[in-house]
Amino acid sequence: MSVTICQLQQITSLEQFYDEISRQLHLPAHFGRNLDALYDSLSGDVSGPFEIVWRGTELSRSKLGADVYATLLEILQSVAEERGDVTLDIHH
Repeated sequence: MSVTICQLQQITSLEQFYDEISRQLHLPAHFGRNLDALYDSLSGDVSGPFEIVWRGTELSRSKLGADVYATLLEILQSVAEERGDVTLDIHH
């Protein structure tokens, strides 16, 4: 079984994050582009296995703000913990 890999790099806005993750993981049309919808889509709408590789997170943290960055990371970590077919690879 092949793994879908979502490559995030130099994310500088929440809209860019939503654009990239939607495009690469083929989130459904009803994805609401908010944090709750992100969790819902990643936990139930995306077929696995998939891996999210996020590089340059220091830049992302700086541009997104510490709170938004921490919330995104928490959502990704929760999804990975709850699903057995999701892997995170976070690079600073």
